[in-house]
Amino acid sequence: MFPTNVFDSHQQHMMLDMSSSHNESDLGIRTGDDEFFDIKSATEIVMEAPSGDDEQDPNQRPKKKGYHRHTQHQIQEMEAFFKQCPHPDDKQRKELSRELGLEPLQVKFWFQNKRTQMKAQHERHENAILKAENEKLRAENSRYKEALSNATCPNCGGPAALGEMSFDEQHLRIENARLKQEIDRISGIAEKYVGKPVTSSHNSNHMAPHSRSLDLGVGSYGGGSQSSAGGMVGEMYGGSELLRPFPVPCDSDKPRIVELAVAAMEELTRLAQVGDPLWVQSNQHCTEILNEDEYLRTFPPRVIGPKALGLRSESSRESAVIIMNHTKLVEILMDVNQWSTMFCGIVSRALTLEVLSTGVAGNYNGALQVMSAEFQVASPLVPSRENYFVRYCKEHPDGRWTVVDVSLENESRSRRSSRRRPSGCLIEELPNGYSKVTWIEHVEVDDRGVHSLYKPLVKCGLAFGAKRWMATLERQCERVASYIGGGAGELCGTSAEGRRSMLKLAERMVMSFCTGVGASTAHAWTTLSSDMDDVRVMTRKSMDDPGRPPGIVLCAATSFSLPVPPNTLFHFLRDQNSRSQWDILSNRGLVQEITHIASSANVLSLLRVNSVNSSQSNMLILQESCTDCSGSYVVYAPVDMAAMNIILSGGDPDYLALLPSGFAILPDGLAASSGGSLLTVAFQILVDSAPTAKLSLGSVATVNTLIKCTVERIKAAVISDTTSFHNLAS
Repeated sequence: MFPTNVFDSHQQHMMLDMSSSHNESDLGIRTGDDEFFDIKSATEIVMEAPSGDDEQDPNQRPKKKGYHRHTQHQIQEMEAFFKQCPHPDDKQRKELSRELGLEPLQVKFWFQNKRTQMKAQHERHENAILKAENEKLRAENSRYKEALSNATCPNCGGPAALGEMSFDEQHLRIENARLKQEIDRISGIAEKYVGKPVTSSHNSNHMAPHSRSLDLGVGSYGGGSQSSAGGMVGEMYGGSELLRPFPVPCDSDKPRIVELAVAAMEELTRLAQVGDPLWVQSNQHCTEILNEDEYLRTFPPRVIGPKALGLRSESSRESAVIIMNHTKLVEILMDVNQWSTMFCGIVSRALTLEVLSTGVAGNYNGALQVMSAEFQVASPLVPSRENYFVRYCKEHPDGRWTVVDVSLENESRSRRSSRRRPSGCLIEELPNGYSKVTWIEHVEVDDRGVHSLYKPLVKCGLAFGAKRWMATLERQCERVASYIGGGAGELCGTSAEGRRSMLKLAERMVMSFCTGVGASTAHAWTTLSSDMDDVRVMTRKSMDDPGRPPGIVLCAATSFSLPVPPNTLFHFLRDQNSRSQWDILSNRGLVQEITHIASSANVLSLLRVNSVNSSQSNMLILQESCTDCSGSYVVYAPVDMAAMNIILSGGDPDYLALLPSGFAILPDGLAASSGGSLLTVAFQILVDSAPTAKLSLGSVATVNTLIKCTVERIKAAVISDTTSFHNLAS
């Protein structure tokens, strides 16, 4: 994430202290709370106070002006009115002055002072954040300078020239050059607030892998793209790679962005509350979709803009009650790392480009962020949807919260394939830590690149629609509540720290699998055609990431359809008793579950393979399986027994290298079908751990054979006796 930026006081006044009370209230700024502002209990203003003697003797010189101290009642009444209307007009001031026994001018001065103090408090808060960010920048810059100064040639051991440096060191220098330009810009802004120049320094804080966590925080996994030699296989790097460059808004753009965010907030709030005829029930998949004609009549394209030419409209709405406090949910949605972790199966990568407003004194009410993100389906056959948008959070007077996204126009992009109209959620607090969430997805897309297998799923809205977001949110909230609460599971003899470490390790494993299986712009898949299925492969290079084995990792994935219900296929693949029927690496050995942690939709298991091969006797399998109405996942990775014992004792799971493989099971999206499935099979295999390793065609052929054999075994098992697996699922 880029460091939090603040803009100059002129622009800040334009955004947070607009002359119109409508605009200020739309931004959701809480302006009258004594908790946030240090306002004296009695405001003193100068006023005329003629006495009776002055009236009898007009030649007598008037007395000097005196101070008038407001009563506690007067202050309380004006404080209460300020919360509702910080900019009263003349009529309101006169009415308030009559009620309180004050002059209209006194009321006017009091409200002016109140707004000034509010603005000063907000600037002090922003300055403190900026100073802390600059301290981090200087510390990070020093660390990288030291790393560069100690670089040595791998051949002779002497100082390394740029051409002789390792891949990571060269990458570091390129990153530092770009970061310096960004920090110089931030320092220029800081100078206006701090009052003196701030030394520029290099920073990797917003580029280094972030901790993506839901109280079970783990390392970030993502990737950039770069073609390998000869175009044979795409190459994907770690989480430090950015999405394709989007512009950081300039000062002249910010008023327009604020206007767009306010209009989107108003539209989403209305969309979440109204029903028929604006929303109609879809008979195909029991979800609500927009009546396009009614939508255009209700929301004329003024600020949001008309529908983009050549793009298809896709809209849906879903509501549910979730096990999470409303304030925690708002925090997750407004933190890019927690948000992308919560929805790791949907959000492949995300980045906050600039924070235009942090809200009021630590509260997300009024927070405004410019972001970019990629949304994916767990298959290389469905192109990801990349969006550049503003996210705005607001607390309504009735206590409900709304978080809305709306796409920003980007003139540098020659062709848009996806655009977010006002989308997001309305959150209502319920008793006992529950929340009611209404989720809306409204986008315009060009989905002509979707493979024919997945077109029904995409067009019906189950691939990217509100039902999938809502089902994922329900399942993840249940996972967090159940796993952290410790109510379910059989981790016999394991401490609370060991339980937590195992859950963090599993979270990182699932995130890594989801990031590496989709068709993100971060990496290029190469297709290996065969007489059975098309297998897509790519490579990833990792040297200094403690969460991945060093060397060249080969990723392979394929997607195909099966005439088997998703629930039946899910239970077959997750069951340790049927694992030997498809798992080639287990050598048909008996698989036993050692321990597990379970909730209704998630099961985390630790498995042992009793193989005849003695070299595998010290290996375990960590497996997480999860399911909801939008799809299911079975993700697993081999782990060393000794390392796993450290994890179960409470050790740090971030340093245990994982290569996750597994399955993504989605419905085929055909209402008229008998309930078929779309299955994606994916493997990650370490090709060579040497720093100078090169990918060979033999390695590609090996993983291609592995994935083809696995697919053949699954097809033979599930198609040969579908009835038996229906019984297994029941």
